[in-house]
Amino acid sequence: MANIKFVNENQEVIAADGANLRIKAIENRIDLYTLMGKMMNCGGYGQCGTCTVEIVEGLENVSPRTDVEIRKFKKKPDSYRLACQVIVNGEIAVKTKPS
Repeated sequence: MANIKFVNENQEVIAADGANLRIKAIENRIDLYTLMGKMMNCGGYGQCGTCTVEIVEGLENVSPRTDVEIRKFKKKPDSYRLACQVIVNGEIAVKTKPS
């Protein structure tokens, strides 16, 4: 089992190993999107980039960056990810809507 802590929301969620971060956030009413993202998100296909999160703890417990993420976050730290592309395999802490 994986424990996901959403730092900004001060909420913890339990997930099975192999769970998708975006799906677990939505199931637990964690708001991943800014106003524009709410209107224009791609539904979890990794195309729009509106579900950006920062993994602040447990980066070793998530799947590697996808090619889409590598291109999108070329100038950002490795901890910046698209929630829809992250598979959780252990305990992590996440910041939603990082600046």
